[in-house]
Amino acid sequence: MHTIKKINNDLSIGGQIDPEELKQLADEGYKSVLNLRSPDEQGFQDSEELDIQLLGLQYAHLPTKITEINPQNALQVFQKITELPKPTLIHCDSAVRAIAMVLMYIATKQGMSLEEAFKQAENLGLLENFVNMKS
Repeated sequence: MHTIKKINNDLSIGGQIDPEELKQLADEGYKSVLNLRSPDEQGFQDSEELDIQLLGLQYAHLPTKITEINPQNALQVFQKITELPKPTLIHCDSAVRAIAMVLMYIATKQGMSLEEAFKQAENLGLLENFVNMKS
């Protein structure tokens, strides 16, 4: 699967996935998919939820624009990642949002504050046009 990269045993990230990759995810034992794409994005696949559910996987959709990531929507994504059965694929169109969210999620699970995780993501260039977070 060319668009999917395994981060750890529980989480993988990817860009837009196609139906063949969905089947391969199911065959490899994935249990869920979290889609961060907005329906108004070019290339959004309207049938993705149904395709995933037909394969027996759990699906969640939390549209997240990279320029609008803030602590509140990051926490919503983190909560959904925590709730979904593992292993989980988190995807967007190019994997940038997915990797930003997954790295921040892992950092907070390892004891980093949300503010520190955001700073690390900014330093890595993962949060374009990020507005300074209010404490």
